Amino acid sequence: MASPFNIISNAPLPSVISPDLHPRPEWLRVKFFGGEKYQDVKRIMRTLELHTVCESARCPNMGECWEHGTATFMILGDICTRSCGFCAVPSGKPAGPPDEEEPVRVAEAVAKMGLRYAVVTSVNRDDQPDGGAAIFARTIEEIRRRVPGCKVEVLIPDFRGNWDALDLVLATRPDVLNHNTETVPRLYRQVRKGAVYERSLELLGRAKQAHPEVPTKTGLMLGLGEEKQEVLDTIGDLAAQGTDILTLGQYLQPTKEHLPIVRYLHPDEFAEFKILGEAMGFKHVEAGPLVRSSYHAFEQTESARK
Repeated sequence: MASPFNIISNAPLPSVISPDLHPRPEWLRVKFFGGEKYQDVKRIMRTLELHTVCESARCPNMGECWEHGTATFMILGDICTRSCGFCAVPSGKPAGPPDEEEPVRVAEAVAKMGLRYAVVTSVNRDDQPDGGAAIFARTIEEIRRRVPGCKVEVLIPDFRGNWDALDLVLATRPDVLNHNTETVPRLYRQVRKGAVYERSLELLGRAKQAHPEVPTKTGLMLGLGEEKQEVLDTIGDLAAQGTDILTLGQYLQPTKEHLPIVRYLHPDEFAEFKILGEAMGFKHVEAGPLVRSSYHAFEQTESARK
């Protein structure tokens, strides 16, 4: 029998998928969770006027994660100053400056949920000189003050290359510093408007050089039209920055207005990328159709520390 790792090729990819003609394959169908724990998380978020990237980005794993009492907090409001072709988070001009009390409310939510591992991300706030870095730093500090022993992973924007802003976040020693690369260089203008591939690489490299004890992490979406060699080259670039953890998942089109899916990758293709990524030096690679940056984040980090 042929090896399952021969599935990926550099042959021309199929034409853009029509959701009407090609429904999601079986491996991308998820069970809906809406039990008591799910409702508790939803109530806490609404009561404290907090946002989650789970909802804003329409994550397919939201039901499962919320039912287990975990969620990824999205700070700095719910309006992003960039308009990336893949992202469901609303874009535009934020109504005002960042909410200075938000870090306290996030910490309160972490305490109410009894979390021992919290993931915090944000919209892009290019309207702010520090890109919101000070709010990130305060959120980490408030969580640790309110819930001693709770580990904090932050998924940060690129701060438009403001390395003082990056240093401000790193000074709090987050338990994981995450910055998603999202796609291969050739697709950056199409997928990540306002972002620069080399800037993301530099951010990850600077973070590891400044604080080698802080695990660094990044993620890619697949299925947007990238070729196998482009993915491997990108993984190699990320490994060269000393990045510890890599996540690889299937891109899913949030609405018809967003970038279309070029193809669905088979689970065996993700399995191959996991093997190749770990061979390049990553301490942990989480790869699969439904993998998202913060999915099973605690387990990813524990695996990388072994």
